[in-house]
Amino acid sequence: MNVTEKTKFISDWIKNYVDNMPSKAQSLVIGISGGIDSSVSSTLSAMTGLKTIVLSMPIKQKSHQHDLSLKHQEWLVKNFKNVEAHTINLDELFLAFSSSLSKFDNEHGMANSRARLRMTTLYQVAAANKGIVVGTGNKVEDFGVGFYTKYGDGGVDISPIADCNKTQVWEIGKELGILNEIIEAAPTDGLWDDGRTDEGQLGLKYEELEEAMDNPKSSNRAKYETIRKQNLHKMEPIPVCKIPN
Repeated sequence: MNVTEKTKFISDWIKNYVDNMPSKAQSLVIGISGGIDSSVSSTLSAMTGLKTIVLSMPIKQKSHQHDLSLKHQEWLVKNFKNVEAHTINLDELFLAFSSSLSKFDNEHGMANSRARLRMTTLYQVAAANKGIVVGTGNKVEDFGVGFYTKYGDGGVDISPIADCNKTQVWEIGKELGILNEIIEAAPTDGLWDDGRTDEGQLGLKYEELEEAMDNPKSSNRAKYETIRKQNLHKMEPIPVCKIPN
């Protein structure tokens, strides 16, 4: 399937999912960060013609990241009449949260809490608009190395690009005419004050991760498997204690 066909297929899939819901959703709700994954996912959602609500939810955000998010908002609203865009600043909410939990301060925990506060915001907006939350995770992150926050950006109703590798997402972004600034930006989850990148955290480039996923003899396979093993708890079903009859 070429990139044009793939783009249409995913957008049609989103529309068909909604059309076949027992109680049809009246909107698609998606968080945008200024990154390629959320930019592609939100555009594919907008292409369905369904009401699409995009939320930029800054929490102590680096200005260049937030600027890209706002630029993508403007681009969507300009190109799709069915898009409604909002910026919901969560700085004060996060400050109150972190202050209330000061006895349990932990840098990694607080980074994940940012993602979980955004997830909660998305579901509140979805509830108010009889909508569903659209995920933005790609195949490498969701099913390869588990590079997402459990019950944060991993908490969604549908995952339209989760069968696309990162390089495929970039290809779709170019096909859709996503802003070059977003396509060329270094991927980042935006959860850290120091602005660290995704590849910096993972220790491998996305192209290297994709190759290691598909090639058992890859020079990066051992590193890939180490990262994957650490995060398998996110990708496997919740363990349930089964009581014998």
